[in-house]
Amino acid sequence: MSFAIVNQFEKKISNFFNAPYGVATDCCTHAIELCLRYKGIKKIIVPSKTYISIPMLAYKLNIKLYWSEEKWRNFYFLKGTNIIDAAVLWKRNSYIKNTFMCISFQKQKHINIGKGGMILTDSLEAYKSLTRMSYDGRIRDIPWRKQNISSMGFHYYMMPELAEIGLKIFNNKSKKLSKIWTYRDYPDLKKFDLFR
Repeated sequence: MSFAIVNQFEKKISNFFNAPYGVATDCCTHAIELCLRYKGIKKIIVPSKTYISIPMLAYKLNIKLYWSEEKWRNFYFLKGTNIIDAAVLWKRNSYIKNTFMCISFQKQKHINIGKGGMILTDSLEAYKSLTRMSYDGRIRDIPWRKQNISSMGFHYYMMPELAEIGLKIFNNKSKKLSKIWTYRDYPDLKKFDLFR
């Protein structure tokens, strides 16, 4: 199966959100990580009530972590950046211009393919770079041995099989209402031993 199906899934989701481009990844956390790497971010300010993998990125990427007590609903900015954790957001035409909005397709989400994420952006340059970064520095659908890979990449791409499932689910569920998530759905991560 080729990556044409991944391209179709990216277009379907980015059109739903009204974003010019979408970069499919293997999970939302990796989508956020790729954005942090691409932008060269040195610190993140994260709500204390969110999913645990987001503050863990600070440790992984050796960047400074600060907490906020933000009472967010459906999404939040990593403060000081234009990167948005929108893992739980599912709303037509909700893309915010000039941002990197990262969404999730994990099993509890609206398009629940089990695993997967996407970066929504309006920058063609960022789209091209993030697509290569997500796929080991490669251009999709060209064998890597036939490429002169010139930039660092990560093995964070979405498998075509998952994109195919996502398209089928999207066609059945895109008009249904989705759960509204807020900070209240998460524990206070500052109380975890890891972050003390």
